[in-house]
Amino acid sequence: MADEKIKVRVTETDAIVEVVVFSKRPDRIEVILGEGVHSVKCELTLTPNGTAYAGSAMGREIVYERNREQVEADLELEQHDYRDSRRR
Repeated sequence: MADEKIKVRVTETDAIVEVVVFSKRPDRIEVILGEGVHSVKCELTLTPNGTAYAGSAMGREIVYERNREQVEADLELEQHDYRDSRRR
C-alpha cells in the first residue's frame, strides 16, 4: 500500500513541503519529514480557531492548511468499506 502524502507549508520560508502521514485523526496528524536516518516525526494539532493544523519540527513551524471538517471527510473516504456496496 502506498504511503499517504500531504503538503504542508513551512511558515518561516513559505515553502511547500510534501510529507508522509504516519497517522491521522480528527484532532491530530502525525507526519514524517525527510527520509531514512534523517527523518523527523512531527505532530500537527488543530489550531485554536480550527482552520488548520500546526506543529514544530526542529524549531520550524509547519502548517497543514485544512480544517477539521475537511480532514474528517478525508478520513471517512479512506475508511469507507467498498465491499458493502451492492451492485444493482
